[in-house]
Amino acid sequence: MPTFPSVEDQLDLIAKGAAEIIPLEALKERIQQSIASGKPMRIKAGFDPTAPDLHLGHTVLIRKLRHFQQLGHTVIFLIGDSTALIGDPTGRNVTRKPLTPEQIAVNAETYKEQVYKILDREKTEIRYNSEWLDKLSYYDLVRLMAQFTVSQMLEREEFHKRFEAEQPIGLHEMIYPVAQGYDSVALECDVELGGTDQRFNLMRGRDLQRHFGQPQQIVLMTPILEGLDGVQKMSKSLNNAIGIHDLPSEMYGKLMSISDELMWKYWTLLTDLRGSEIAVMQAEVAAGSLHPMQAKKNLAHAITKDFHSEAAADAAAEGWALQFQQRAVSEDVPVVMVARDAEGLAAEGEAVRVAKLLQLAGLAGSAGEATRKLSENAVSINGAKFAERTVTLEELGVSPVLRLGKRAVRVEWS
Repeated sequence: MPTFPSVEDQLDLIAKGAAEIIPLEALKERIQQSIASGKPMRIKAGFDPTAPDLHLGHTVLIRKLRHFQQLGHTVIFLIGDSTALIGDPTGRNVTRKPLTPEQIAVNAETYKEQVYKILDREKTEIRYNSEWLDKLSYYDLVRLMAQFTVSQMLEREEFHKRFEAEQPIGLHEMIYPVAQGYDSVALECDVELGGTDQRFNLMRGRDLQRHFGQPQQIVLMTPILEGLDGVQKMSKSLNNAIGIHDLPSEMYGKLMSISDELMWKYWTLLTDLRGSEIAVMQAEVAAGSLHPMQAKKNLAHAITKDFHSEAAADAAAEGWALQFQQRAVSEDVPVVMVARDAEGLAAEGEAVRVAKLLQLAGLAGSAGEATRKLSENAVSINGAKFAERTVTLEELGVSPVLRLGKRAVRVEWS
C-alpha cells in the first residue's frame, strides 16, 4: 500500500499559490481518507486545444497538477476536444469562432508532448472528453441540461453582461459548463483545478456529481497570471506571453524584463519552491542581503532550466549578461563626473542611494523628484528598468549609464 505525506505536508504544497479552495475542510478530509486507505486522489485539469502552443500562463495549472503528482496522487490532463467545438465562454463578450475537428486534433497532439516538460510521462493520465461526451444520446443530453435553469446560467458574469447589453448568447454556449461538469462525473474526480475565471464551470462539476450520487469534488482555483506587461492576462494575442517553446535566450530575456513586483507571483505560480522558501527569499531582499536583480536572475534561470536544461539556462544567463553589458557600453550619451564620497550618496555597505545619484548626475532637480521618478518606473540603469532605493557598486559597474525618461548620462567616478 502506498504511503503519503501527512495532511499538513501535503497542504503546504497544494495550497501554495491557490486563490481559493472550495471547501478547504473537505480537501483536508479527502487527503486524510487517501492516507488511511492508501488510495491516491484523482486530480483533473482540463484544457481545450484552441491553439497549438502553450505559454507559461497555461503551466500554472499543469504545475499544480505536478505538485499533486509529487505527493503520490493520480493526475489527469484532460484534453477538451469535444468542448473545444463549443468554445469556453469564459472572458468572452462574443461567441467564439468554432474550430474544426481537424484543427482541434492537430492542437491536441502538440499539447500531449508539451505537458511532459512538467508532468511525469509515466504517471500522467491523458484523457479526451470525446470519450464520453460523444457517446451521450439526445436523451442523455436533455437529462443533463434539465439539472440547470436559464436563470442559473445567466448568473454567469459573461452571460449576464451580454444579456443586459442585448448581445447574442448562443444556446450551445450554455452547454459548455454542463459538459465540463459532466467531465468530473465521467472521471470521478476528487479535485478539479482551474483559474479563478473558471469558477462557474468548476462548480457545475460539483452539482452534477451530487446529482449522480458521487462525492463532490473539491475545487482549487489559481490566480490569473499577468503577462510581461504586468497588467493583462498572459496571452499570445496580446503579445505579452512567454511560450514554453521559446528559445532559452528568449525565455530568459523575457523573464528578466518583468517588474520586481510581478517576479514574486512568478516565483509562486511557476516554480516548485514552497511558500516558506519564497518568504525567506523575500525577507532577504527586504533586508538587503539579496538584491532583487539577483532574485530575478535566479527565477529566470530556474524557469528556463525547467523547460530546456541547466546547460541551456547557464548559456542564456551568460548571453543575457553579455548583451546587457554591451547595450550599456553602446549608449552614446554625455559623460558626467560624480564623486564617490559625495555627501548623501553612500548607503549601507557597498551601495549608493539611487535618488541621490540621479540628482548628482543632473537627471533630477532633487532627490525627492528622483524618488518619485523611481516609483513611476521611469528610471533605467545600464539599460534595465530600476525602481529600488539603493544599488550596489558591483551592479553599477565602472561607467554606469543612467536614464530618466528620455535623458541619459554616463557616470564616471571621481
